[in-house]
Amino acid sequence: MRERTQMDFEREYREAQALVEGELSGSFLEDGPHKELLDAMRYSLLAGGKRVRPVLTLKFCEALCGDMGPALDYACGIEMLHTYSLIHDDLPCMDDDNLRRGKPTCHVVYGEWLALLAGDALQAAAFERLAKSKRTIPVANSKACAVLAKAAGRTGMCAGQYLDIAEEERQLGAERLSQIHIWKTSALLEAACLMGLTASPVEPTAAQWAAAERYARELGLAFQIRDDVLDVESTAEELGKPTGSDAENGKRTFAALYGLEECSRLVEDHTKLAQESVAGTFENAEFLCRLAQMLAIRKN
Repeated sequence: MRERTQMDFEREYREAQALVEGELSGSFLEDGPHKELLDAMRYSLLAGGKRVRPVLTLKFCEALCGDMGPALDYACGIEMLHTYSLIHDDLPCMDDDNLRRGKPTCHVVYGEWLALLAGDALQAAAFERLAKSKRTIPVANSKACAVLAKAAGRTGMCAGQYLDIAEEERQLGAERLSQIHIWKTSALLEAACLMGLTASPVEPTAAQWAAAERYARELGLAFQIRDDVLDVESTAEELGKPTGSDAENGKRTFAALYGLEECSRLVEDHTKLAQESVAGTFENAEFLCRLAQMLAIRKN
């Protein structure tokens, strides 16, 4: 099999994105007295973004069985849940951000109470999409729901968000800071990878399951460290969201702990570990390795 070029990678990424965008664009179009709620859900869901998590779901499925199709509902579900988390993160009681992906945040456009409900409804819709999928078998849908629930809840995203806010002004060390982001960032990336394996009609080996977990953990840490660097180096126009807010809120970040030069080295280290975890474990891991590299050097 010939080695993929960068152009091949970019084409494959766009194809996976387009599959997800096509499905998401048909969501929540029904009419009724709750139409404004549906509009708020669609506003945030279709606001753009790289769609990293659904692409991971599709591509881990493909790496195992050669086909992205079985994972498409799962990919849509994880993007719905991710969007819910962004809406809630931006609320005044959380990070109080007014800009997301270059657009006013959901609560700025629709008001705080409606944004809260839109997030809640998207979270519920995510699990509904998984549970009702006809592209997979019922036992796989049940497993996917369990994987996503674990990543989103008390030992995942919510736990990470709790620590991120509760310990805002404390001088956290490397271990606690890593724990926050393993829960807050890596957990949902892990769910994306594992749901892709779960959707596949080919059963993953224990080694492949463990490799996906390691890949996501390292990818999440690299992603967050890069995010902290961009919050210092970039502009709101480039990022599509406010910069410098971490420092203003007294948050301990990797950039504050290590400095920008050391952070760049750490991003490279975690990216290499992510790539090594899947190389050789999956017959076709080149796309996953290139994806990790893309995220390591991203500008937004």
